[in-house]
Amino acid sequence: MDEEVDIGETEPAGDGRERRWRLAIGADDEKSSALSDTDKRLSAALDALYGDGAGDTVADPRKRRGGLGRSAPRVAQWMGDIRSFFPAQVVQIVQKDAFERLNLKQMLMEPEFLKAIEADVNLVADLISLRSVMPAKTKDIARTIIADIVAKLMQRLEQNTAEAIRGALDRSQRTNRPRQRDIDWPRTISANLRHYQAEHKTIVPEKLVGFMRKQRRLVDLDEVVLCVDQSGSMASSVIYASIFAAVMASLPVVRTKLVCFDTAIVDLTEELSDPVEVLFGVQLGGGTDINQAVAYCADRIERPTKSHMVLITDLYEGGNGQELLQRLASLVRSGVNVVVLLALTDQGRPGYDPKMAGSVAALGIPVFACTPDLFPDMMAAALRREDVSAWAAGADIKLVRAEDDSPAANP
Repeated sequence: MDEEVDIGETEPAGDGRERRWRLAIGADDEKSSALSDTDKRLSAALDALYGDGAGDTVADPRKRRGGLGRSAPRVAQWMGDIRSFFPAQVVQIVQKDAFERLNLKQMLMEPEFLKAIEADVNLVADLISLRSVMPAKTKDIARTIIADIVAKLMQRLEQNTAEAIRGALDRSQRTNRPRQRDIDWPRTISANLRHYQAEHKTIVPEKLVGFMRKQRRLVDLDEVVLCVDQSGSMASSVIYASIFAAVMASLPVVRTKLVCFDTAIVDLTEELSDPVEVLFGVQLGGGTDINQAVAYCADRIERPTKSHMVLITDLYEGGNGQELLQRLASLVRSGVNVVVLLALTDQGRPGYDPKMAGSVAALGIPVFACTPDLFPDMMAAALRREDVSAWAAGADIKLVRAEDDSPAANP
């Protein structure tokens, strides 16, 4: 595969300014002496997406519509060229442009294209949204791609989540058969100093010393309800929330429920053993009825003082907004630990309804956006019944301020 080409720094075959213009507008590339052979390949790859065909001149790139055609080998070759010329971040931008400018919904039906495309969370969202119209063969490939992406995300997120959320350690008791995460390393090293191996400059720990875990009965377990907005704007948040729900459901120290909603409600709790199956149960798109979803979750909370509800939504309510605020206020009064996340993504500050967010914050509910890497620590703070707003401030996360004149301030 070729090395990535930097448009601004690669030595041009002719005049540097002409080269950059040729690459930008795609005019008579094949005849231009300003472009090297590599430049012409780059230009052809860009023209396939942003032009009317190689060599055509269009003044406004926004009006240029190329065509990768329906030839799967050409699609795969085009994807290979794009990935050879640009870093992964740029590849994802080009893919997004391709999806919007061209008829990639049809192209995603082609297995060869799915095998060539750069996989990320956004691709998972695209595949999930199109699964109902995919032919069986393509759906199988899509499931494999989603499973691969989910496995990589699980590998990235699972350990920290388990470590942060797992039951508190009872440090008053010790055991010589601790789990790896419970080993008391200072005491273990001290107890094994006589086994120091000078030639290897290490200690062979024949005796492990660790902390004994508190035994918790099932009825004592805290309950976590993830209530997730699955409208189109929340696609990435749904994917991350589903993965975290699957991780938490695998831990014997909390009981986890996952509820996704738009104007309908999908309870995916029974599917949490298989995160890929969870994602295939999500229905991305549609309207938003947050009030209805919160009511559904509230009805299934059995022990409010041992329950935590994380509502993940941009708060653009299509249902009864005032009733939503009253319902959230009732949950808080009953002892449920409520947190509202405006987004659970790697991106920056999300779009959300500022008025509704301020009204929710006026109830004393923390309202902010969170990245996947910070979510485990946030969840651990919530389970310890710490001040989640203080935790967020300490993590340099900007919280939504309460609306002083909001009717929710005095529900």
